[in-house]
Amino acid sequence: MPVMPDFELLRPDSAEAAVALHASRPASRYLAGGTDLLPNLRRGLADTATVIDLGGIAELAGIRVDADRVHIGAGTTLAALAAHPGIAAELPALAQAALAVAGPTHRESATLGGNLCLDTRCRYYNQSTPWREANHYCMKLEGDVCRVAPKSKRCYAAFSGDVAPALLALDAEVDIVGTNGRRTLALAELYHDDGMRWLALDRGELLAAVRVPLAPGWSSGYEKLRIRGAIDFPLSGVAVALARDGERLAGLRIACTGVSSRPERIEGLDALVGQPLDDAALAQLEKLVLRGIQAMETTTASVPYRRKATPILARRLVTRLWTEAA
Repeated sequence: MPVMPDFELLRPDSAEAAVALHASRPASRYLAGGTDLLPNLRRGLADTATVIDLGGIAELAGIRVDADRVHIGAGTTLAALAAHPGIAAELPALAQAALAVAGPTHRESATLGGNLCLDTRCRYYNQSTPWREANHYCMKLEGDVCRVAPKSKRCYAAFSGDVAPALLALDAEVDIVGTNGRRTLALAELYHDDGMRWLALDRGELLAAVRVPLAPGWSSGYEKLRIRGAIDFPLSGVAVALARDGERLAGLRIACTGVSSRPERIEGLDALVGQPLDDAALAQLEKLVLRGIQAMETTTASVPYRRKATPILARRLVTRLWTEAA
């Protein structure tokens, strides 16, 4: 196994101090739980002489449930998120997504912010250096061709975080800290549809917190398709938030992961609002989901399988939530 490279480790005690350290060392990398960065450093997929550990910054941790929203520090572990009774009660999609990430030991270290900023993945990228060298590398690192789409001018590596689609379906916002102060973005604005430049963060900015509005009358859930029951990244993941008014759909939001270079919020679902959730509506829902994803050959599972499975996953989850809301 490759040896972890040497690096300088810095431990600031505030978000502003972390940003200032990064400004003085522009090639440094932020470390939260380390479940993504450290394996990438060992494999040669990331390279830095300085790592800035965010684990000692108190403001980045903790969960607060207010009357109208939930505030979650970006450094909150996924284990804490999944186990929090307020999250399970008010935001079940988020609790289920956090519980679906990797395995129990990973979730004790992995953080909410880390999973939201997870590096995009591809079968041609997430390999050892000798493997990538033998395959003449790829556009994402050291090459100039996307092995998934050789004629493309962009990288199609897939975003594979589990919590992002849940938070997209729940209309979350993120708080960001940088050298120019603090700013807030709708979560959807955090991502670009590009496997190499998937985050809309300026150099040195870090994710500080996530804020999720509480929506009485809405229910939510998350379903993940993977080869094994643990550890694996999603071949596809679907989050749904749904509101029911008698026999009619009062609101519907769906977001997907693992099937594009960013987590995708499915468009066009407002056309189903006000209608009964009958077979015709479900068929239309499947078409909208299929139209909104862009599965490519980034995993060992075939593209046709993932394109067929994702709308079915969405239909099953919507049907379950609809029934439970009756």
